[in-house]
Amino acid sequence: MGEGFVKIRSWEEFKRLAVELKPDSIVYNIEQSGLSPTKELTSLRLIMPCVKAYYVFLDFPRREELRETHIPLRKDKKGNRYIEETDLKDFLKNQLNREDITICSYWTI
Repeated sequence: MGEGFVKIRSWEEFKRLAVELKPDSIVYNIEQSGLSPTKELTSLRLIMPCVKAYYVFLDFPRREELRETHIPLRKDKKGNRYIEETDLKDFLKNQLNREDITICSYWTI
């Protein structure tokens, strides 16, 4: 990695870069934080490692889905909302039109 990280502010921009740069992988982290000002626990961080930098995109909940990507938020038996990993992986492969891209959790690297 050369120049550090670049924070991307919209899903459309992240998607455009992913299509243009054709990374081998995208790393994600589904974050559960009780410190959120909206009292929402679930957010999504996507990290796209590339030659000169890595690109980071954050998405936060709005109603029953994520604000930018519109990935649905599911509820467990106690009513806690979460992101289903298969929903996320299917969404990325479909949006980027790439079955060959590796999509893995930050914690499995």
